[in-house]
Amino acid sequence: MKRNYKVLSLLLLLAFASCSFTTKTFDNPDKDKLLVQIITFVLERGHFDPIAMDDTFSEELFDDYIETLDPFKRYFLESDIKDFEKYKLELDDQLKATDVTFFNVTHERLLKRIAEAKVIYGEVLSTPFDYTINETFNTDYDKDTFVKNKKELKERWRKQLKFSTLSNYDDLQIQEEQANKNDVLYKAKSSETLEKEAREATQRSLEIYFNDNIDDLKREDWFAIYVNTIVEEFDPHTYYLAPRNKAAFDMDMSGKLEGIGARLQKRMDYIKIVELISGGPAWRSKELDVEDVILKVKQEDEEFPVDIVGMRIDDAIKYIKGPKGTNVTLTIKKVDGTIKDVTITRDVVELGETYAKSSVVEKDGRTFGIINLPKFYVDFDDYKNVNAAQDVKKEIERLKEEGMEGLILDLRNNGGGSLPTVVDMAGLFIKDGPIVQVRSTGAAKEVLKDRDKSITWDGPLVVLVNELSASASEIMAAAMQDYKRAIVIGSKQTYGKGTVQNVYNLNDLVRNSTSGDLGALAFTTQKYYRINGGSVQLEGVQSDVKVPGRFSFIEVGEKEKDNPLPYDEITAAEFTPWEYYFDYDATIKKSKERMSNNAQLKLIEENARWVKSKIDETTVSLNYDTYKKDLELNDEESKRFDAISKYQTNLTFRSHAYEQNLFTQDTTDLKEKRERWHKSLSKDVYVEEAIHVLEDLKTSYPIDKVALNKSNKIKN
Repeated sequence: MKRNYKVLSLLLLLAFASCSFTTKTFDNPDKDKLLVQIITFVLERGHFDPIAMDDTFSEELFDDYIETLDPFKRYFLESDIKDFEKYKLELDDQLKATDVTFFNVTHERLLKRIAEAKVIYGEVLSTPFDYTINETFNTDYDKDTFVKNKKELKERWRKQLKFSTLSNYDDLQIQEEQANKNDVLYKAKSSETLEKEAREATQRSLEIYFNDNIDDLKREDWFAIYVNTIVEEFDPHTYYLAPRNKAAFDMDMSGKLEGIGARLQKRMDYIKIVELISGGPAWRSKELDVEDVILKVKQEDEEFPVDIVGMRIDDAIKYIKGPKGTNVTLTIKKVDGTIKDVTITRDVVELGETYAKSSVVEKDGRTFGIINLPKFYVDFDDYKNVNAAQDVKKEIERLKEEGMEGLILDLRNNGGGSLPTVVDMAGLFIKDGPIVQVRSTGAAKEVLKDRDKSITWDGPLVVLVNELSASASEIMAAAMQDYKRAIVIGSKQTYGKGTVQNVYNLNDLVRNSTSGDLGALAFTTQKYYRINGGSVQLEGVQSDVKVPGRFSFIEVGEKEKDNPLPYDEITAAEFTPWEYYFDYDATIKKSKERMSNNAQLKLIEENARWVKSKIDETTVSLNYDTYKKDLELNDEESKRFDAISKYQTNLTFRSHAYEQNLFTQDTTDLKEKRERWHKSLSKDVYVEEAIHVLEDLKTSYPIDKVALNKSNKIKN
């Protein structure tokens, strides 16, 4: 990746120098025009599959930008959209001419409508809501159209605010019930008082949102949103990092996070959890999961929470992050639609917790191993000491010293990482040969190979994946599957991200500029392919043994993104499949039979279907009694799935000797973290099946259970 970046930088600089741009152009103080010029230049010459900037592009950019500015359709009127539509087929021409007229027009109108919205929400919240009326609110904003006049706009705000306030009202009702139970002398508040307090909480939240966030946005912040919408037309992994966002990106790469220990991502108007940092506060709470949506944030010294729906992600993070030792309460919407408050004590989170870890697994007197890898991490400045492949190799050696007879490589929820690292890691399990093929636009394919003939582990191997296993994880699983080196167990298919990105500092293309920091651009430069010639783009990796999971019926993965690159195929690389299992296909067949009759998996599948049905229910009652009954019904229905978390295998997990020695000198709660992990593994039906598969896999030679180099043992 680092070498690719240097080559790309050189090519862009040479191309840039050869273009007919004058010095005057780059000294132009109009930063907006300069940024547009550089962005379009880089994408047209550096993107893997640059799209034509034509009328089709213009039309799609128009629709996406309007949706980005007003996803809830609570600012613009129908007449505004008609005014804007005269630019609908001109945006491509404007970009080529570095003309930002469309942005200027929409920006000016948006600021005007935001000012009007402040008046509207103030008027709406000055009047009590009647929660006895039978009316509903639809949370599927895509089905809404822009309103025709301000009267209709006020009615839309009324329903949205009533819906937002309803959850506050319910929270206050619950607090009243608890207060009455705890104190017989407590003087209960009237429903009218609670309704007023709920409205006041909503108003405070909106005032914070507008005053501390929207009003703080400068023109360059709004323009960055426009630029990001432009670049996202190319593919979902191409995005603009404005100077402020780039600083946050660099801090994230530094190795420490102070806060709750979760990675967040904005999807439409919602802030979602996309990763929990192992060992962090959120992970320790056991109450947060990937795909949870954060609706509100409350500080420990504040009475009411701040609604972060619609907030820019860097502004939302300001509320969520905070000094070590302070508490923050998050209002979470779970995947099944249920809403709950979770209080977390902030802490300093070392990203080292995302490193590889392993456990000894014991069953019926036999010993196996499992390695969990959250990401394919690497430090290019210290590759020998900090990279996932090196760490996985160390864990394998430690497990071999315990007498391991079979290994599970757990790549579930692993979003990927370094391409060179996955090549090195795959080489731990084969003698040598191709691992992945990479193609750049206009260039011959490159076959990345393992050239080290030593094999760190030649025994039975299972790879666990799910719908969130992406990128480098898919390369690893695909290579092991194509070689028939491992049996892949997991979801029907993995995430389906078959592209490679580079982050390019835009300032490198400008010298002697007075425009200030231009930020950076992450953009897709390559696609990678399996050694059999197929791509994982959109299709992902199909598991050998397909099992249901919590995301089985939910729309996740590359194919659900906007503007994904297409699936395609190239010629296969020359490779020799692993020939040392004599019952590979029979083992897969036996596993499928076991899984089809597994009661735990049937319950998991039923739960996944139920969760999908709740997601599809977008109409919410604004009658409090009905709203409350629906919540209680959801809670009651969900109880039948409690058995999922109570499941217990007959497997025993323990740390290997090297790690047990660390416990005696540990100051980072390592022992507690491992005990919690082992407890979680003991309830994991997928790990249980992986052990069954390892028991069934037979090799045509005796594996050594000690840490020895295998380079001379197996001859291809």
